[in-house]
Amino acid sequence: MLRVIFVPLAVAVHYLLSLAMLVVIVSVIMSWLIVLGVLNMSNPTVRQVLRTLDALTEPLYRRVRRVIPPVGNLDLSPLFVWLALLVAQVFFDELFAYLVRLSG
Repeated sequence: MLRVIFVPLAVAVHYLLSLAMLVVIVSVIMSWLIVLGVLNMSNPTVRQVLRTLDALTEPLYRRVRRVIPPVGNLDLSPLFVWLALLVAQVFFDELFAYLVRLSG
């Protein structure tokens, strides 16, 4: 009975965390492309995509930066956010697998 609840919930949590990790990766790649001059910030589409990515990632990055400041010009907060999301994904995958096994 509980399997009907746990399996869809587990899939939803897994995909949400995967999406969050993808957003972090895209954000990092876009920032590199802007620094390298491949993407132009005067392009309205690029600017809007970057604003959206910043709105999604900056609250997480800001929390990490309080603990781990940038090293020179290298900001490690995306790496730590991505790793935290990965750990959370593995944790929830294992938790839901355990709950499904427990429920029969």
